[in-house]
Amino acid sequence: MSSEVSDIYEQDLQEKKAILQACQNAKNVTTCSDCEKMFECDTRKTYVKAVYESMAKGQGGGFEF
Repeated sequence: MSSEVSDIYEQDLQEKKAILQACQNAKNVTTCSDCEKMFECDTRKTYVKAVYESMAKGQGGGFEF
């Protein structure tokens, strides 16, 4: 896999992270678990998806934590 593909996933993750942090700042919370809309939040769902995609680098499959 080329580093270019890897960089695309990392760049997307960093963009989603910045959006999530801006949302947290706007709501004056330090973590999504402090927000009443945590489970219905599209911003959080998009960020979590970007995290998994950056870990898989487009390969799919399971993850070891």
